[in-house]
Amino acid sequence: MSKKFASAGDMTEKNISFTEIGRDIWAFTAEGDPNSGVIIGDDSVMVIEAQATPRLANKVIENIRSVTDKPISHLVMTHYHAVRVLGASAYNAPTVIMGDVARAMVEERGAEDWASEFERFPRLFQGHESIPGLTYPTTTFSERMTVYLGKRKVDLMHLGRAHTAGDIVAWVPDEEVMFTGDIVEYHSACYCGDGHFDDWSDTLDMIRMFDPQAIGPGRGDALVGREMVNAAIESTRDFVDSTYRPVARVVARGGTLKEAWDAVRAECDPKFKDFAIYEHCLPFNVARAYDEARGIDTPRIWTAERDAEMWAQLQG
Repeated sequence: MSKKFASAGDMTEKNISFTEIGRDIWAFTAEGDPNSGVIIGDDSVMVIEAQATPRLANKVIENIRSVTDKPISHLVMTHYHAVRVLGASAYNAPTVIMGDVARAMVEERGAEDWASEFERFPRLFQGHESIPGLTYPTTTFSERMTVYLGKRKVDLMHLGRAHTAGDIVAWVPDEEVMFTGDIVEYHSACYCGDGHFDDWSDTLDMIRMFDPQAIGPGRGDALVGREMVNAAIESTRDFVDSTYRPVARVVARGGTLKEAWDAVRAECDPKFKDFAIYEHCLPFNVARAYDEARGIDTPRIWTAERDAEMWAQLQG
């Protein structure tokens, strides 16, 4: 295992794609880096996910301006993670939306998450000096909220815990398109360090009930067509289950975190080692699975110090 975090030395720029996945609905993707979504309404634009810094957000804005000159009226963050929210100031959106739980998590652990993620994956924080501070929403909701972009309806919903306790999705019913945040990934590892393994599969089932024609996932290529959508949902389910099952077995017999790590590698490496950010996610996934299997329901807050302690423990 590397003596540094797997992504600490990853400075290779990724190729950006901007794909129309429904009428006037676009997915901004970058080879496994965090995705964003764009929903163009009659008079204005909604953006899903802000990116990690204003500089990176400007790449999304450049692509938006290639297809519309309508103003950006709404910015939606599916959860609280720094790589998703800290670029918010670049959009100048008058309405910034999160779920109630996500906002509470910004208060509780946003600063620690920022410091932790910056140490883990510095490339995703290009232009970090321009971040004005933690991102707080102007508007929150509990279970469901509807936004109208003119006549275009967008339903924002909390369908259950998965990647975090406060995940929300955005559903555009007129085109049967959904933006799932990191609940669904495509050929990219799920980051489960703040996740809820036992709930994740049920939340995926809730997404499937909408029978989306297309999905903008949290990472990986845009998913167009029900066959690709369903394959990505089931691959995500397999990744989460294949991480948790071996850890639960180790915990049941009183095993150590290092034994859990070895068990997950044995099960997941053959299937997922070529997925984007796999090595980056794996230690955090194992540590969270180990906690959940021991009955710790609320994920412990990651700090740069805790990251380093866990990393050293897994290297023996």
